[in-house]
Amino acid sequence: MGLAGRGVSLLDGGASFDVPVDPTAPDARDWLIDELSKPEYAAAQPSLFDRLSQAFFDWLGRLFQPGESVPTDWVPIAIVLAIVLALVVALVVWGVPRLNRRSRAATGLFGETDTRTADELRRASERFAANGDWTNATLDRFRAIARTLTERTIVFVSPGTTAHDFAGRAADAFPEFRDRLSAAARTFDELRYLGADGTAADYEALRAVDADLSGRTPAQFEPVETEPVS
Repeated sequence: MGLAGRGVSLLDGGASFDVPVDPTAPDARDWLIDELSKPEYAAAQPSLFDRLSQAFFDWLGRLFQPGESVPTDWVPIAIVLAIVLALVVALVVWGVPRLNRRSRAATGLFGETDTRTADELRRASERFAANGDWTNATLDRFRAIARTLTERTIVFVSPGTTAHDFAGRAADAFPEFRDRLSAAARTFDELRYLGADGTAADYEALRAVDADLSGRTPAQFEPVETEPVS
């Protein structure tokens, strides 16, 4: 039997229907669109994930093939590799710092666990002075001086730093204050460790040092020491 005498099916196993052997172009297009709209064909279409995956692998393949797109496609990868390489070199040379300049300001202070800021220490000192407690007023004022220079990243105070050690290093940054800083450290030790009683004169001397240092530019800054993570 010839084509003109039998039905034609576009899907195996699907329902057959008769079509002319020589349909017109518009008829053929309409029938093809109608046929491809059936669920069997829709299920065979690639999903969005399939198309995205294919696009990625096509891009990846172009990176390893000569062509005009290679230089452009390599730009973002080259930037990322450069950043990673710079970080690796920095870690090898300097190690991983455990503390930065600001975080070091919140450590212990002269053998005590004291995380108060300079402003908090200064306000506490003023409250003690207002109540006539010159000992604690003077002690907190000296602590405020040390914490201020640490917050300004001029002199760093660790939990094991002594008052005289701090005064000596602070004097390197402010040479014209050497005698006053040394006297302040001596007063702190006498009140803190020798049981001496503070006076209004002691407090006023440290308050004046604190105020005078606040407007001065240091002659030098202590270098930031980093401790590599082993």
